[in-house]
Amino acid sequence: MSSTSDQALISRHVEKLLKCRKCRQMNPPVVSGGAVLSRVILVGQAPGDKEPKMGRPFAWTAGKTLFKWFLESAGVLEAHFRARIYMAAVCRCFPGKKLTGGDRVPAPEEILNCSSWLDQEIALLKPGLVIPVGKLAIQQFLPPMKLEECIGKTFTVTRKGVKFEVIPLPHPSGASPWHRMEPGKSLLQKGLQSIAKHPDFLKAIE
Repeated sequence: MSSTSDQALISRHVEKLLKCRKCRQMNPPVVSGGAVLSRVILVGQAPGDKEPKMGRPFAWTAGKTLFKWFLESAGVLEAHFRARIYMAAVCRCFPGKKLTGGDRVPAPEEILNCSSWLDQEIALLKPGLVIPVGKLAIQQFLPPMKLEECIGKTFTVTRKGVKFEVIPLPHPSGASPWHRMEPGKSLLQKGLQSIAKHPDFLKAIE
């Protein structure tokens, strides 16, 4: 994908996305990775409280870990990754904090509202590879399963009439020890190696 018309379509899509205010309990602004024309889509869960201020997804602690993974496994710097990979999410606005602390998990209707944006992105970009990061993102593409049953594996999925491969990753949160302990540590490396060798990923970052 490289035509001017394709770029115009994804640019218009992002313009509309940034104006979305469907969910009353969400905290705008919408966080977007920008109108990147790519056959690889990374799907996060939802922005934290820092991302709206920074104006980009994975802008804080978890993002540092995520981009360290891609640097070590594929030699890709953060700026190059952001310029070549389309970055989406299950929900695009900060959900807010729980009364007990920590970020609120988006409600099913909020996930449903935002899924239309992801559906449009899949239809527009026709990805060959989707990288869901974290359980909430993985569940949008695969049936419920434990992380050890899906991390390190490649799945073939069809959505909106587009067939693509899904290589899930765990969430790079500092609060979760899963990716720092076995079997998570080894499975994460296996997944990252599969992404680094994937033809669509290699083409995207060249």
